[in-house]
Amino acid sequence: MCAAAECQQRRRREYHRRKVATDSVYRQVCNDSSQKWRAENPGYWKRHRDAHPDQAARNRTLQRTRDQKRRLRHLANNNLALDLKSCAAGIWLFGPAVGDLANNNLATTQVFIVEGFSQRPRNLANNNALASAPVLPENGISPQPC
Repeated sequence: MCAAAECQQRRRREYHRRKVATDSVYRQVCNDSSQKWRAENPGYWKRHRDAHPDQAARNRTLQRTRDQKRRLRHLANNNLALDLKSCAAGIWLFGPAVGDLANNNLATTQVFIVEGFSQRPRNLANNNALASAPVLPENGISPQPC
C-alpha cells in the first residue's frame, strides 16, 4: 500500500464508488448530505457559472453532446416501427452522428425512395407503418382517393 497523497485519494475514491454502488444506506446518507449542502448554499452554481463563463459554455457544449449520444444509444437497437433490413429499397443514413447508430433502423429523418415499385412489396405488407402508405404508379402522380 502506497502512502503517497495521490494513492490515498485514489483509494478513497474507489472505496466511495464501490460503497455507493453496493450499500443503499451509505448511498442515501450521501444523497441526504448533498441535498443539505444545496439547501444551505442556494445559488452557488449560478454564481459559479457567472464567475466562470468560459467553463460554463464548455460544459453546455459537452452536455449537448452527452444528450445527443444518450438519444442515439436509445435508438441504437430500436426496430419497433419498421424492419428496414427486409425492405426491398436501399436505405442510406447521412450525417455526422451516423457512426453512433450501430444497429439503428428507426430514426427521425426524411426518406427518399429512389427505386419505384410496380406493386407493394410483400415483405412490407403486415410489417410496419409503411404498409398503409400508397404506392405511386410509374408516372409518380398520386391516384385519386376512393
